[in-house]
Amino acid sequence: MNGEPEVHEEFESRLKAYEGRPAAATGVGRDPVNEPMIRHWCEAMGDTNPAYTGPDAIAPPTMLQAWTMAGLSRRPERTAAYDELLGLLDESGHDAVVATDCEQEYLRLLRPGDEITFDSVIESVSGRKTTKLGPGYFVTTRTDIRAGGELAGTHRFRILKYAPARRPQPPRERRPRPVVNRDNAGFWEGVARHELLIQRCTGCGTLRFPWLPGCNSCGCAEWDTVEASGEGTVYSYVVMHHPPFPAFEPPYTVGLIELAEGVRIISNVVEVPYDKVRVGMPVRLCFRRYDDELVLPVFQGVTR
Repeated sequence: MNGEPEVHEEFESRLKAYEGRPAAATGVGRDPVNEPMIRHWCEAMGDTNPAYTGPDAIAPPTMLQAWTMAGLSRRPERTAAYDELLGLLDESGHDAVVATDCEQEYLRLLRPGDEITFDSVIESVSGRKTTKLGPGYFVTTRTDIRAGGELAGTHRFRILKYAPARRPQPPRERRPRPVVNRDNAGFWEGVARHELLIQRCTGCGTLRFPWLPGCNSCGCAEWDTVEASGEGTVYSYVVMHHPPFPAFEPPYTVGLIELAEGVRIISNVVEVPYDKVRVGMPVRLCFRRYDDELVLPVFQGVTR
């Protein structure tokens, strides 16, 4: 442990050497200050200030950075020194990045037609900081923005280059337990024996699922059971992506399965990629154990 601070001091001295070096040199705005960009900005921000419209319009001061941005392409004016600094942090394990804040100072109004130029400097690199995201270093750049050669404003932008903190994985949550009552207890007793039981009315012979205390067809309260063959087809299905549930790993398929006996059951379709499930796909019953207490009937996709 005694040598660790010295390693940090040596590393931090290398980082500090980049302070004052250019981050971007002789940058030129891709477009002059212009009315369409001002209009789009105001619409996006809901800003109806009349100063931003008409023949004497000015640009909203908060657009200062917008006139320097390069779009999706890499900024050609970015310097090797800035790339070296970020590379040094990457190599040391601080390879994650998040923007933290910015500060702007306005010195001159910008108007449509103003041509923008700018230069950036690496203003500061902090010492090693401990954050909730992980340990890292704050890098601040200062950009001086000019219009027609005159300083119009200053933009400071700060990022955190950090090594992501290792967080212990929380114990995986259990699947929700089925609600077992006097009307369906026999079904779950069958599942425990790896049997999928369907109720059969002893009055009219109608099969029914889910389990009910009486027959919907004739009203008879007497029944026995038939064990399902386990063969079925996908009658309908959904693929769950969102919202996430801790006990489930999306994406996963929930199917309405029509059994060979004619009744339907909702369950997971497994052993087949979620994007390969189709209506009419044949499936076969299996029983999957999720923990010491929970066994559920699920259906394996059968590929032809």
